[in-house]
Amino acid sequence: HVQLVESGGGSVEAAGSLTLSCAFSGATYSRRCMAWFRQAPGKGREAVAAADADRRTIYGDFVEGRFTIDRDNAKPTLYLQMNALRPEDTAMYYCAADLVTGGDWRSVDLWSYWGQGTQVTVS
Repeated sequence: HVQLVESGGGSVEAAGSLTLSCAFSGATYSRRCMAWFRQAPGKGREAVAAADADRRTIYGDFVEGRFTIDRDNAKPTLYLQMNALRPEDTAMYYCAADLVTGGDWRSVDLWSYWGQGTQVTVS
């Protein structure tokens, strides 16, 4: 079965950078849509970025050019490069796989698989 394992989180000062990774296993990766979500304490899960099988990407409005999602189909791993981090970026970051065809990528309920998350803290 599909497994997603996130890594790369940590504590960083404002304006700093982090790169998150999501290792995918258990099935064929290359044709799957993948995404990053985040959830801050007391808030709902929020879509950060998504990349489809052809590496087309989309981002949440709050990203404002600071983050880059990318995928390596050979490894197979999903990445999120985060620059110019702000305290409001503090959250648990989750990797997701398999968006329902035609679904809204921002909808949590339309993704089939989730990782356990990696914490990002910006101070």
